[in-house]
This record gives sequence, C-alpha cells and structure tokens, in this order.
Amino acid sequence: MKHLIHTLITLTLALTIATTGWAQSRQEVPERNPQSKFAIKKVDFDHVHEVITNPKNAYYYPKLMKAYNSNDTTLSIEAWRNFYYGYTFQEDYNPFRESVYSNVVEQLYYKQPHSRAECDSIEKYAELSLNDNMFDLNQMNFYIYVLKEKKKHARAAVCQYRLDRLIAAIMSSGKGTKEEPWVVIAPEHEYNIINFLGFVATDHETQEGGIDYIKVQPVAGKSAEGFYFDISRMMQIAALKFPDI
Repeated sequence: MKHLIHTLITLTLALTIATTGWAQSRQEVPERNPQSKFAIKKVDFDHVHEVITNPKNAYYYPKLMKAYNSNDTTLSIEAWRNFYYGYTFQEDYNPFRESVYSNVVEQLYYKQPHSRAECDSIEKYAELSLNDNMFDLNQMNFYIYVLKEKKKHARAAVCQYRLDRLIAAIMSSGKGTKEEPWVVIAPEHEYNIINFLGFVATDHETQEGGIDYIKVQPVAGKSAEGFYFDISRMMQIAALKFPDI
C-alpha cells in the first residue's frame, strides 16, 4: 500500500513538473491567501466523525452536501473543514479517485488558445469530472477558467468560492511545517496547495508517521525550501479499502 501511494504521488509530481504547476499554468500566482483570516486548528478525525454522523448537528454530512450543491455561500470555515475531512468517512471515498473525464479536460486545456468548440468540450467534461469527483481541485480550476472564457461569470464566481474555501480548509489544518503539517485527503492536493502558493514542486520524500515532504524550487523573496503534509488518514482508508494492493 505504501508503495502504491508513493508511486501515485511520484506520478503526480512528474505531471506537476511537466505542466509547471497548477497556478502557473495560467501564468497567475494568486495574490490572496485564503488561510490568512482563519485560525489554524488541528484536525480531530474522531470529532469530525461525531458531528457529521449526528442528524441534529449543524455539520451533519447530508446537510453539508445539500448546502454545497445549493451553492450556499454562508457556510463557515468550520463547516468547510468538516465537509472536506468528513468525506473520508463516506462510503464512496477513494483517496485515489480519478474521473475518466479528467484526462480529456487536461489534454484540451493545455492546447491554448481555445476555440469556442474546445471551450464547450472543456466545460462539458470538467463538469462531468466534478460530478464524479467533487474534490478534484485541478478540474475545478479548469472549470473556472472555461466559464470565464465563456463569460459565465456568475457560475465562475461560485466555483471560485468553492475552490477558495476548500483550499482554506486544508491550509487551516496546519502551517506546512514538520510540527504542523497540512492535512490532505488526496495526493494531488499536496501539489495544489504548493502551486497555489506560487511554488513548483521538485521532489517528494515519504517520512515516518504518514508524513510527506515536498521540496520546491527557490522563489525570490521566499525562504521556503519545502512543505510537510499529513497523509495518514488517506493511508489508513486506503489500507482498509484496498488491502490486497
């Protein structure tokens, strides 16, 4: 299982380097940091399970899913944290989940500039991909791009809000340090965070205790050499659901 996770993360790293990153692929480095206005709070998965399975709790998972699907923009960061980390307790959670449509979108996206027909295809398949895997932040990013290209600004704004809140939920789980790593539920989310911050990953190290260390290229004015991520929950579920791998 550890070998499988390492292989998948290595493949993700190779793709990240090849495409020069998630944010940089659009020649944009976000100026905002969705983490900045939220307090850091360690993820307590026992507590997450308790609240998302209690029908009387505001964070009962079906309630959170309903709010997400209705494009509710009033949810607190705590709600988003429980929505993101609570997904690991859902029956269909698969840390290696990948939509069959995702490769179609990526191949079209990196052929910029796009014709109207290509934009239509990106929108169609990105939407299908997100319907299959709502936490695919790459597809969400592609979807926002094409909605803006097609002047569908209201829908793009809703999707951007979702993306910002999911990133904020992850970044509120730690500081990316060895002592306070960011907690992720999918391998590619490590690289999404790194690229969002304006860095490009260069290498990956698996450490004890379900911790990943991702090295990054030097960036002028920034002292970071790499970031730490906690993938222990992801590994735990993968071992339970895929014991023969």
